[in-house]
Amino acid sequence: MKLSDFDYALPPELVARHPLPSRSASRLLVLRGSRIDDRCFRDLPALLRPGDLLVANDTRVVHARLRGAKPSGGRVEALVERIVGEHEADAQLRASHKPQPGTRLLIDGGLELEVVAREGDFFRLRFPGDDNVMTLLERHGSLPLPPYLGREPEAADEIRYQTVYARSDGSAAAPTAGLHFDRALLDELAARAVGFAHLTLDVGAGTFQPVRVEDLAQHRMHRERYRVPEETVRAVAAARAAGGRVLAVGTTSLRALEAAAASGTLEAGEGETGLFILPGYRFRVPDGLITNFHLPRTTLLMLACAFGGTRNVLHAYGHAIRCGYRFYSYGDAMFIEREAQA
Repeated sequence: MKLSDFDYALPPELVARHPLPSRSASRLLVLRGSRIDDRCFRDLPALLRPGDLLVANDTRVVHARLRGAKPSGGRVEALVERIVGEHEADAQLRASHKPQPGTRLLIDGGLELEVVAREGDFFRLRFPGDDNVMTLLERHGSLPLPPYLGREPEAADEIRYQTVYARSDGSAAAPTAGLHFDRALLDELAARAVGFAHLTLDVGAGTFQPVRVEDLAQHRMHRERYRVPEETVRAVAAARAAGGRVLAVGTTSLRALEAAAASGTLEAGEGETGLFILPGYRFRVPDGLITNFHLPRTTLLMLACAFGGTRNVLHAYGHAIRCGYRFYSYGDAMFIEREAQA
């Protein structure tokens, strides 16, 4: 399987650089096999049945982007991937020359970090003083909007680049499928007896890393931490027993569910996953996927193709482009029913 199999051309004007005034006003492309239906996200409750279960990622985006300078004066930008202790974190660094271990980074606002080590694309940073990493990030960092938005975060992004149910600090990017849900929509789903369960997968800065190899068998995913609580496992079992469907809200929720079901049965617990889902993968848990439109040549697009069928999904992307759907983090959504597995 090749990287070029998952390419498409997107007119730049279809990149949604700001959110719509209302979360649930986004469009919803419904994909059932090769059949496409153009709807609004507010229509989601009418597309679901009593007893269905939505499983969503409750992670919260932190102020993971830090800007500053090296002692030489060269500018540097850090995007924190993972907090690994009270005073240490792993990060991507952007600089004209990558700093060596022992280098001090002078972060805007008076914070001084030390580069401790490097492993691959990531650098271990040590944070000073008594305050922990999370506290210092919220004080000195900024919201890490995706680079393709081409702008700095605004006050509205502090609210709109979080899901309304976010509660677990730890992500460097939003689980964007969940951005379409507002409180009124959640209330309507509950009134229709559609269940809503949570899990947590901390979306790392590595989600922005491009796939660099044409032969996808050579690609290795960045690892992300996840937690699936016992109540979510029980909710999935209850939905199944009642004949309901399990629907993953976003690729992060899907990957966490599949990682937790690696034994063949969904199990509560926490761990790390580097699961790379390509067409041919046999899904164990979700029957449906709610997801945004993803960048070409990315692992997220490959996952969507695995779930709905490569030909079907790429055809749907072509339809979305022709119909002027909005793409990427602040864009419109898809509801994909899982392609039958042989």
